[in-house]
Amino acid sequence: MSVTPIRLLGDPVLRTPAAPVVDFDQELRRLVADLTETMFAAGGAGLAAPQIGVGLRVFTWFVDGEVGHLVNPQVTPVGEETEEGPEGCLSIPGFTFDCRRHLYVAATGFDLHGEPVRVEGSDLLARAVQHEVDHLDGVLFVDRLDAEARAVALAAIGEAEWAGAGAWVPRVEVSPH
Repeated sequence: MSVTPIRLLGDPVLRTPAAPVVDFDQELRRLVADLTETMFAAGGAGLAAPQIGVGLRVFTWFVDGEVGHLVNPQVTPVGEETEEGPEGCLSIPGFTFDCRRHLYVAATGFDLHGEPVRVEGSDLLARAVQHEVDHLDGVLFVDRLDAEARAVALAAIGEAEWAGAGAWVPRVEVSPH
């Protein structure tokens, strides 16, 4: 396991749809471990493989004390209820904007051994799953903001001290897990 640099807004890998995983092997297990370690080091609720420069459909999450991952996920809203709430992204550090998401979702996929997995959740877990699946499709949460909010967000992000940098490396003194 290793903490891996997180790609920042502007890196083309974040706008490129990720490829499905076909090999459930040691390399995939290493990727899931690196994603998890990097997510913990950065203090995030989730991290998708493209955010560390790997174009595969894999993400991890850490919500309400639960750590998990999904390989080749498919997400489905449960019901019509949505919620607008604060959302941030490790590839857009230091910024939070209100984003509308489905309140309840079900996600299916596989674990790192190729076994089927189903995850159902609401609130923060639903938001994290939707956010990470968007990453796998080359979509960032700022793309989901209405036109006015998006313009304000992108202007603020353009002034960030990290604007134009390629990546950042999270650092922690003591592992949180």
